[in-house]
Amino acid sequence: MTKVKICGLMEREHVNAAVDAGADAIGFVFAPSSRRVTVEQAQELAREIPDNVLKIGVFVNETQEEITRIFKAVPLDYVQFHGDEDADFIRKMQLPSIKALSVKSTDNVKEASEYETNYYLFDAPGTVYKGGSGVTFDWELLKAAEIPAEKIILAGGLNIGNVKEAVQRVRPFMVDVSSGVERGKRKDKGLIQEFIQAVKEGVRF
Repeated sequence: MTKVKICGLMEREHVNAAVDAGADAIGFVFAPSSRRVTVEQAQELAREIPDNVLKIGVFVNETQEEITRIFKAVPLDYVQFHGDEDADFIRKMQLPSIKALSVKSTDNVKEASEYETNYYLFDAPGTVYKGGSGVTFDWELLKAAEIPAEKIILAGGLNIGNVKEAVQRVRPFMVDVSSGVERGKRKDKGLIQEFIQAVKEGVRF
């Protein structure tokens, strides 16, 4: 069964809605974004999250020292590297990690093999910020990745209308959604619940 990550959460009511609906992971953005949270906000929200739900921090070109500080302070379960961090940078961090790659071509997909990380998140290229663009990429390109499906996290433009098809075609370990569960650029409890339900109940292998 594909797992679900709800990313870019900033308010307690949305964290609780995600947890209650069966989310497997919550994403906090610590990078430039309309969804950016402070460490203090993340700490407060993390108190609402049970141990069986992963807490993932999203970072873009941050220093090793700051990533480590935030990882311990919240605390987080995984670091999502969503910038230009190279394989050596991630290896030196020695933290449970996810490397995000923006997919425009098969070359971007093949780059995944350069990184030693727990999971690989394939996303559509960002517009104003890294990720969170609300658009999809060509999922067929993932066939070029020599990465086991159980290590793939699929992101980029997912919503209630297309997530079932995405899971059936890619069969990823996890799907990641942010703007797809928003109305007016704010998370919506109903959309969060419907999205998780679409994955958990609508798609079975």
